[in-house]
Amino acid sequence: MTDQQLFDPYERDQQSGETVTGAPARLVVEADGGSRGNPGHAGYGALVRDPETGRILVEKAAYIGKASNNVAEYSGLVSGLELAREINPTASVQVKMDSKLVVEQMSGRWQIKHADMRVLAAKARKVLDPRRVSYEWIPRERNKDADRLSNEAMDAGMAGVEWTPRAQKTPVAAVEPDPAPAVPRPAGRLHHVEVWTGDLAGSRESLGWLLERLGFPQRESWRDGTSYGSDDFYVVLESGPDLAAGHHERRRPGVNHLAFHAGSTADVDLLVRRAASHGWSLLFPDEHPHAGGADHYAAYLENAEGFEVELVAG
Repeated sequence: MTDQQLFDPYERDQQSGETVTGAPARLVVEADGGSRGNPGHAGYGALVRDPETGRILVEKAAYIGKASNNVAEYSGLVSGLELAREINPTASVQVKMDSKLVVEQMSGRWQIKHADMRVLAAKARKVLDPRRVSYEWIPRERNKDADRLSNEAMDAGMAGVEWTPRAQKTPVAAVEPDPAPAVPRPAGRLHHVEVWTGDLAGSRESLGWLLERLGFPQRESWRDGTSYGSDDFYVVLESGPDLAAGHHERRRPGVNHLAFHAGSTADVDLLVRRAASHGWSLLFPDEHPHAGGADHYAAYLENAEGFEVELVAG
């Protein structure tokens, strides 16, 4: 196999190609994809995990040239299913992805309108019997291994080199977060936030990219806008003929900026490094990462139109 790393390979019958007895009957596929520019330089990452031990059995990443985020995510799905088939073609497979779009479309709840994605979805359904494949959406912080692989693929492709698998150190176990205690849902929680922009294409590339990396998948898109998130909460980027003339100024009365939980301090640092290639600049660089106070680890970013976003660690 090329462009992949086996961590715990299973011995195979060289004549039949079938997996020998002992391969897991259940497998977990984790996949992700990304595009720097959407469409732009794109790559995907996929891995197969043993659900009983949490060990990664095999992982793969590849650069696919210029493509959209969604096409890259679908490419990661196809690759992950192919890896699972190589381990055990009769296993039941649970696919975990942080792309709400791919999960809902492959589960049959959302229509697939884009031609390129229809082709990839059909290819995915042919890899394994769809009756043995289930899909689960997971938040971005639980898809870090696949996200790492997709970014390694993009980094390698943009540098003009082949992706190289990392050296095996110790088995990587899935870490399930402790279940949060049940709390009453307040009736007045936020439903959505709408951001009006004079440069919709630029906002999609900067704000849209960042929202997707923070776990807000693209939800809907129309001529004058795009929404990101879910039915519980979403963010709208919108332009159009009703937009008043003038420039955005966050220091005028109104909303100053949007702030998001962004994971660990390392997650925040990684987003800051990648954001520079998506139209973002770092505010208050002399005080970063404690511009909000000594005990507050955060990054303050500004895009070309002057919109500010705060990425908070912890």
